[in-house]
Amino acid sequence: MSILKTGKEYKILHVKGNKGSQMPSHFSTKEAIIIVLKGEVLLKFQDKEMNLIPDDSAIIPASVSHSLFIKENFEAYVIMAIDSEIKFDNN
Repeated sequence: MSILKTGKEYKILHVKGNKGSQMPSHFSTKEAIIIVLKGEVLLKFQDKEMNLIPDDSAIIPASVSHSLFIKENFEAYVIMAIDSEIKFDNN
């Protein structure tokens, strides 16, 4: 994960992952938008799951824990407020 661009109010993160890997349970301190560019990922919340493929998007509410399970080599943009932070649940 890397910061691709920053503006006055928002930043765009470039997220990549390999098939079979996962991003452990985490949350953003503010709402975030994920836009899938390629691959396939399972976005898991406590009470629901979403399978995302290219051109899919999802809005992730602030402070809601979720995890990503990468089903096919994956690439996405995540758009969030410039002062938003990603925090892992076990920290």
